[in-house]
Amino acid sequence: MSAPPRAGSGIVVYRWTKDTRLPAAEARLALGDALIRFGIEEEARQDAELALSELVANAAEHACGPYEVRLQRILSGWVCEVQDGDSRLPELPQLPPGPLFPPEEESRGGGLDSLLSLLGERGRGLQVIHQLTGGRWGFCRTGATKVAWFVVGAAAT
Repeated sequence: MSAPPRAGSGIVVYRWTKDTRLPAAEARLALGDALIRFGIEEEARQDAELALSELVANAAEHACGPYEVRLQRILSGWVCEVQDGDSRLPELPQLPPGPLFPPEEESRGGGLDSLLSLLGERGRGLQVIHQLTGGRWGFCRTGATKVAWFVVGAAAT
């Protein structure tokens, strides 16, 4: 996970505060509208919207505001940034190289309790972002704030 092209500039897509009721849903809609205007294909838009939902939810839960979502143009696509008012970078989990949720034999046929257990686990959001972006995401400090970022609409290199 390398550094973004240049955090702190770009087109502001969405802002929210701690008092905003559904920031992830609103940010998803705002990003989707912006990416449609910029001609980003549907599959890339959907992946970006889901990745953004995870980052907005994390920021709203773990960091203070102000919060802002920006898009920044790069040569091969766009960088989506989520800035919050906390300069602490999160501890990144060890991300598996394989499938996001490989089937576990002992979990097969476990019924509703097994499904609810799997769905109730926390801490998988960054793994989801990693899969959706092909590993093109990360965090950086920008003075007293931090930016979580991911690349949208660019071919993996």
